[in-house]
Amino acid sequence: MSLPSVKDAPWFKAPATQAVFAALNKDGAETRIVGGAVRNGLMGLNVAEVDFASTAEPEQVVKLAEAAGLKAVPTGLEHGTVTVVTDGVGHEVTTLREDVETDGRHATVRFTTDWAADASRRDFTLNALYADADGTVHDPLGGYEDLEAGRIRFIGDPAARIAEDYLRILRFFRFFAIYGKGTIDADGLSACVRLRDGLDGLSAERVWGEMKRLLVAPRAKEVVGLLYDYGLLPQILGSAPRLPQFDRLAEIEAVVGAAPNAALRLAALAVYVEDDLERLTERFRLSNAESAVLEEVVDVLQIEKAPDEATGKHLLYRLGPDSYRRRVLTTWMEEGAAPDDDAWTAAYELPDRWQAPEFPLKGEDVMAMGVPSGPQVGRILRVVERTWIEAGFEGEREVLLKQAEAASKA
Repeated sequence: MSLPSVKDAPWFKAPATQAVFAALNKDGAETRIVGGAVRNGLMGLNVAEVDFASTAEPEQVVKLAEAAGLKAVPTGLEHGTVTVVTDGVGHEVTTLREDVETDGRHATVRFTTDWAADASRRDFTLNALYADADGTVHDPLGGYEDLEAGRIRFIGDPAARIAEDYLRILRFFRFFAIYGKGTIDADGLSACVRLRDGLDGLSAERVWGEMKRLLVAPRAKEVVGLLYDYGLLPQILGSAPRLPQFDRLAEIEAVVGAAPNAALRLAALAVYVEDDLERLTERFRLSNAESAVLEEVVDVLQIEKAPDEATGKHLLYRLGPDSYRRRVLTTWMEEGAAPDDDAWTAAYELPDRWQAPEFPLKGEDVMAMGVPSGPQVGRILRVVERTWIEAGFEGEREVLLKQAEAASKA
């Protein structure tokens, strides 16, 4: 099969990319771009980072990079990885290698100059694609054909590949959710199910790193269903999932054009009661921002029904557009209304029609009336603000100042 070239792709022609090629293709060494950049580039998708594979061993990579005036950071020398920085962009450069021994999480490797051997130790065929300095794509394992067909296929024996790193179970499902077409590969699925207990030995950060990308993938709804059907989802979540809620949220987001949020989808899937917030935050080592999204799902300000325009404005003013929309989506999901429900759609789209104004008064305005700094200032502001909100966010500043002065004397 004749493979397309990537020589004209903007990410390939970028000065930073070409600088790495120019630096490392010297003294008998050969360096190629590998993996995700080639895969996504061939599909016309965004290329976020460009990684390289090289016949040069790490010490030689450092020497060649520094000789070319580039910064070289030994980020993973034991595994053959050096980060070469050019124009402020870091590129991982990994020496071709073979696995000598693995324990399901880490591997002992041996360096090689055999491109086919390096390809054979990777996870999926579509990740074993290389592009040389001319933009020619090298495909030692038939990955391009699988890429075009949307087949996520382990390289060699699926069980052997999984045993090298059990995270590949989640990667298998995540890649299918993003790139897959048709039905999932039966051999790969069978191996993932049989070896699923290996997931228990993975760190929380690695598991969430895969899950948060899976949850927002184009086929997330279908793949989450597969994880449930084959018994992996309760094991990953540590609880029984709420599939109906997850499905409804995904359907609503698709109709209103909302970009999926991984934390919100996790909440839909696994938050039953308030105690689940702490449990999931600890289980997946969620960031503060992700944990805050989960907290919104059970917050006391939860909307009980599709709000009318006035109620929606009050909530939008208090919560801000992002939090407001997440709460609308969550309660819409919980209520079970149709994804194209007119009232809920209008509520969701309110931030497109109306921008919350800023309350005209500040604390210093109240203190200028002779009120000393302290809780009394906040109380007066809240009283006036409540009246201003109930009046439809209307009221001249002078009128509000008079209300504040009256409240200060009450």
